Amino acid sequence: MVKINENFLSMEKNYLFIDIAKKVKAFTEAHPDKPLIRMGIGDVTLPLAPVVVEAIKKAADEMGVKETFRGYEDSGAGYDFLREAIADYYKSFGVSLNIADIRVNDGAKSDCGNITDIFGDGNTVLVTDPAYPVYVDSNVMAGRKIIYADSNEANGFAAMPDSSVHADIIYLCSPNNPTGSVYTKEQLAAWVDYALINEAVIIFDSAYEAFISDASLPRSIYAVPGAKKCAIEMCSLSKTAGFTGTRCGYTVIPEELTVKASDGSDVSLAQIWGRRQGSKFNGVSYPIQRGAEAVFTPEGQRQTREAIDYYRKNARLMADTLTELGINFTGGINSPYVWLKCPNNMGSWEFFDYLLDNIQVVGTPGEGFGKNGAGWFRLTAFNTYENTEEAMNRLKKLLG
Repeated sequence: MVKINENFLSMEKNYLFIDIAKKVKAFTEAHPDKPLIRMGIGDVTLPLAPVVVEAIKKAADEMGVKETFRGYEDSGAGYDFLREAIADYYKSFGVSLNIADIRVNDGAKSDCGNITDIFGDGNTVLVTDPAYPVYVDSNVMAGRKIIYADSNEANGFAAMPDSSVHADIIYLCSPNNPTGSVYTKEQLAAWVDYALINEAVIIFDSAYEAFISDASLPRSIYAVPGAKKCAIEMCSLSKTAGFTGTRCGYTVIPEELTVKASDGSDVSLAQIWGRRQGSKFNGVSYPIQRGAEAVFTPEGQRQTREAIDYYRKNARLMADTLTELGINFTGGINSPYVWLKCPNNMGSWEFFDYLLDNIQVVGTPGEGFGKNGAGWFRLTAFNTYENTEEAMNRLKKLLG
């Protein structure tokens, strides 16, 4: 008889965004005359930058010519032209990487979930709560013990390590999804020190680093001394360059990052991750990698920065509105997310229904991100400015 992975049976039956979609579908069917403004799921609304589109088109044309056709990419880690471009990009904010440490992927979510393959199931995993669901779900699927570090209103939704608690694998996200909080360099240094003392590995999700406008805030964990000995960094072009539909990102595993095997030998995590990818992943298509390379050119940076600034304008408008209404929130400055405290002591799903029913604005209930999300709510800046402005006007009329 076939046996299933029964760890799946202990998971929530529905993914957060499936529940939201069901509620939205039911409302739309009942009220077809009431158009919605969607500010919940963090998908982008602006198109790819023109320089990216041209690079993808040119590469697609190359695929139709015998002399320039590309099949499998030999290393499986990504073409050198893209990895070199990524390394140069890191230099722009003071971080040095070897291109051998960089592996191109089809988006940060995939690697955040798949990286668990290279770690034993007996590891204790620490996740800051609230958290992006993939951190928890992928480890529940493997049957690992999960502990939580509380991010809450008291600490500005920036959980810090507790020296009395031991963890083997640590998930951090900065700028944070869903709370919009950003760790300072000193705060990240405390996490690096904790990881080194506990011989732990940090999985650092920097998918929103391009939204950081404060130069004093680190855009990579490798800005912290010692981080290359304990941290894996994952980043995505989904939100920074509109690649949600084209799928490209990268994972950095420094050569300095080694762990002890059961026989006492030192093992390179980069080497075993490469072995895993070689068996289970055939890489990102050549045209998409050429498009990603174009993101890191001077013109690509100029064009994608225009889109980021557009979303920042939306975030500022949301932040200003909440300030005017006297509603406590984090994010909205160095992040595309605004994390607000539900007014009148409402629960987060209660507030979701309240906004949907009264002003047809869709957000994300904080409870879907963990227990510390109870009573909090996420709005995203990834809509048009016109829709964001209309949504904020409706919010002011409802709550003002």
